[in-house]
Amino acid sequence: MLRNFDMNLFLVLHTLLEERSVTRAGERLGRTQSAISNSLKRLRDIFDDPLFVRMPTGLSPTPKAIQLGQASADIIRMANDCLAPGIAFDPKNSDARFVIGAPDRLSLPVFLPFLERIRRVAPGIAIDLRTTDRTYALQLIMDQEIDIALGWFDKTPPQVNQVHVSDEQFVVLCRPDHPILDGPEDIGFATLLSYPHLVVSSGGDRRAAFDGALARRGLSRNAATSLTNFTVVPELLRRSTLIGVFTRKTADYFARNHGLAMRPVPSEIEPISNNLIWHRRFDADPKHLWLRKQLIAICS
Repeated sequence: MLRNFDMNLFLVLHTLLEERSVTRAGERLGRTQSAISNSLKRLRDIFDDPLFVRMPTGLSPTPKAIQLGQASADIIRMANDCLAPGIAFDPKNSDARFVIGAPDRLSLPVFLPFLERIRRVAPGIAIDLRTTDRTYALQLIMDQEIDIALGWFDKTPPQVNQVHVSDEQFVVLCRPDHPILDGPEDIGFATLLSYPHLVVSSGGDRRAAFDGALARRGLSRNAATSLTNFTVVPELLRRSTLIGVFTRKTADYFARNHGLAMRPVPSEIEPISNNLIWHRRFDADPKHLWLRKQLIAICS
């Protein structure tokens, strides 16, 4: 039925309900009185109801017309929303919800200040943070289960856009009296790989970005302990000879707040790139543009 229905008839019905006059409805819509009368006849035939009864005070709607009135008002409002120019996003009064994917290493140094910022500038916005490695994050982006993801991504499909937000060096994190600190500050590969390592891998595969950097040089490390998050990392490092190689933001947070020590890794190890990725369908979405700006500002 919709294929053969003239949607303009809803506009005529809506205007007649407001004006209660064929003449005034025609003037308001810029149509002749006979054109409005013809549209009313078509409406009566379609809905098998008189819709309006002429009274001394004007047209009186039937119960059927009143019932159709709310639906026609909703249709006209939605059509106007579609055709109206884009409305600027107002974060202070928004109740939008965003789902963000990121590796756990960014939770404290990036998302703690990010969430504090959101609570301050947009208290009604809800943020759901999901722990993801790069493969899982891309899958969730493509499946439309998350809005945006932050982390290290070597390759992305053409449907996904990305922007570079920061580079981070790897550093060694350990207890303040660890034997590795007794030697020169420039730790060589032999020394670095002679100790047992604590590895944090969101994917649970005992490998992190640093393992890829080692593999490119034909090297590997002894992953003595593997975790999927950073919750117990400070305690494990303080109570053992384990060392961790993490990105600088994460290591710096634990060093400052948990009394741990840092050392640079060999200079041959290149920094890791942090990128923001999202599906191209969100390119021009005002809410999404605002979210990306907030994350980029925090990462900067």
